[in-house]
Amino acid sequence: MTTSTQQAAPRSGGADHTVAEIVQQPAVWREVGAIVTGARTALDAFLGPLLAERELRIVLTGAGTSAFAGEVVRDALARTTGRRVDAVSTTDIVADPRAAFPDDVPTLLVSFARSGDSPESVAATRLAEQVLGRVHHLVITCNSAGHLARTHGENAASHVLLMPAAANDQGFAMTSSFTSMLLASLLAFGATGAEGVEAAAVAAEHLTSGGLDPAIDALLARRPERLVYLGSSSALKGLAQESALKLLELTGGALVASSESSLGFRHGPKSVLNERTTVVVYVSNDPYTRRYDLDIIAELRAGLAPGSVVAVTASPDGLSEDGTWTLPGLAGADDAVLALPAVITAQLVALRSSLAHGITPDNPFPSGEVNRVVQGVTVHPLPERGIA
Repeated sequence: MTTSTQQAAPRSGGADHTVAEIVQQPAVWREVGAIVTGARTALDAFLGPLLAERELRIVLTGAGTSAFAGEVVRDALARTTGRRVDAVSTTDIVADPRAAFPDDVPTLLVSFARSGDSPESVAATRLAEQVLGRVHHLVITCNSAGHLARTHGENAASHVLLMPAAANDQGFAMTSSFTSMLLASLLAFGATGAEGVEAAAVAAEHLTSGGLDPAIDALLARRPERLVYLGSSSALKGLAQESALKLLELTGGALVASSESSLGFRHGPKSVLNERTTVVVYVSNDPYTRRYDLDIIAELRAGLAPGSVVAVTASPDGLSEDGTWTLPGLAGADDAVLALPAVITAQLVALRSSLAHGITPDNPFPSGEVNRVVQGVTVHPLPERGIA
């Protein structure tokens, strides 16, 4: 980890898990690659017949950070499989399952879950079975003892893909778990391979070994009150959502964070800007989409104070050196792969912001108003159609 973070964490008395779980990600990703390679035969036997069906709909689901994993990989999986792929959160499925599954078509529900014990995770799979005539489940989870893994472990219509034990984050915020499950889904469906794992891991090692220390120091020295994350492609917009959530979580809401697309930001959300706002733009590797990211960066840099706009990119072409954070070795990578090391920049900013505000990142809510595993959810029985 960065020198400044290593020094701050022990004094904070509550960052050990979060620091370790951010730093370990390159090693964990390589382990994920080995796990999926070892499971390849079983995965192909499970997925092959399903993907052969032209009417198959793939639904990526999870809650909070797990839902954003689906947003990040959705387009990559759609391109790879040639099938309809939608990202629908478990919270939306539970609240309105018939709207989430409007067409009774063969469906593969891909569930992302760190613990697999949140009420919505299990309920979403059960409601899918209640509403749909035919549904299979791919469960990607970090907890072999979780309710979701146990429920689907012996189900012939399910396949459980377990992440490395280290990915079951013990800190409050999802870090290793998010990136591990995201990567596992890309590998499982063939949207990336060993070369993508290694490229992402090498870029991440640059970040976790202090490659961005001076840049993050400069960002925090401005003492921002608001941070905005922008991304234009589907993958990077999902990443922007996760980045904003990470900052909110680890600072216990002390910093205001929001997210949007680069084009959508002009349509009202731009109102958040003031002299204490920092904007981080994830720059797409797609040449066409990239133009819109560069446009918003130029526009914002022209109107905001120096240092207020950060570009996170695999290629610095067309960008000034100041305020540009480069992820080495990933030029040309799919944006879903780019998201793996890119999110570490947000994790580091959130961690360092938490420490700067005197908050304990491992448990930003010691009074329990927000929990590591969601509590207080009542899952109501779904009545049959026509029954009030």
